[in-house]
Amino acid sequence: MSLENRRRMEALFTVALIFCSAFTSGVQGDSLTILQAPEYVSFQKGDWPISGEKIPDMVALTMGFSVQEDLSWPGLRAGPLFQRPRANVLVVVRGVDSLALPQSVASYPLENPVPFTLDSVAETVHTLFAEDTPVVLQLAPSEERLYMLGKANAVFEDLPVTLQQIRARLSQDGSVLTSLPLNSLSRNAEADLLFLSEVQVLHDITALLQRHRHLAKDHSPDLYSLELSGLEELGRRYGQDSSQYQDATAILANVLQKFGEDLFGLYGDSAVVEVVTVKNFEAPLTRKSRSILESKQISNPGSPYNLAYKYNFEYAVIFNIVLWLMIILALAVIVISYNLWNMDPGYDSIIYRMTNQKIRLD
Repeated sequence: MSLENRRRMEALFTVALIFCSAFTSGVQGDSLTILQAPEYVSFQKGDWPISGEKIPDMVALTMGFSVQEDLSWPGLRAGPLFQRPRANVLVVVRGVDSLALPQSVASYPLENPVPFTLDSVAETVHTLFAEDTPVVLQLAPSEERLYMLGKANAVFEDLPVTLQQIRARLSQDGSVLTSLPLNSLSRNAEADLLFLSEVQVLHDITALLQRHRHLAKDHSPDLYSLELSGLEELGRRYGQDSSQYQDATAILANVLQKFGEDLFGLYGDSAVVEVVTVKNFEAPLTRKSRSILESKQISNPGSPYNLAYKYNFEYAVIFNIVLWLMIILALAVIVISYNLWNMDPGYDSIIYRMTNQKIRLD
């Protein structure tokens, strides 16, 4: 082979490497995975990216709620109006761009991974179903952040909240340490215990719901929002190429798969379970501090006089029901009046028919 041909081959090989690296970087990245979903909530398979700030709107639409701005995302199709899931479970995993989940409904790339919360969805659930006291649980074990509403106050009152409580739970009966293959993970390292504590919380949530199965049979939808950052701490402590990080990633994928299947079964195959994997958020998240077991009773928090809302999210539905009912009643009155006006009393009315016979007999 001549020197010129060799240079051409090296140039072609370099271009191929650049193309493959660019293609690989385009495929890999933060993702949104639909782990479980009922048949009437239709997620279309495709590579349609969704912005991180639009995930709360997507969750609201899957639960049948209205949003302020239309979600122009082809991944979610409109479902039946009178058939909605009983629960929505969103798990945010920080420190990894994707997980090798064994089974999933669909997966989409996540662009613009800004921090987001489901506070707006939780307020909507509380406003529309205040009398039914739905379960609303928002939990971040690493930050010791907990927000419970409705029946969650009674169901999850024994759920460990602080890291000290969760680590104490690891040494009790029913701990995940007895069933998980720890491999390279240690029971004494700080970062390892944080990751195992989050796995323990997922196990305890499933166990508490199995103990209170009646919650999955009521008419009010439930909302769960969990944020896990144990993998992020392991990546900082050992590196993402370490055996600890790789073992923890495999463990978390299997745990999340079982967690989604268990919740999906508890709600009678009527729950949506999403997993968001984010390597790094682009901006820090600022949240208003709220007390644990907080429960708002004011119908309109923005009004100091406890006035009702001027606009309800169900206004369009109620308006259509009233409008078409009035139209049907008006048409019924017109048809009945027309038939009465053109009625022959001698043949169509039994009253006049009996009267005529009596007159003839007399």
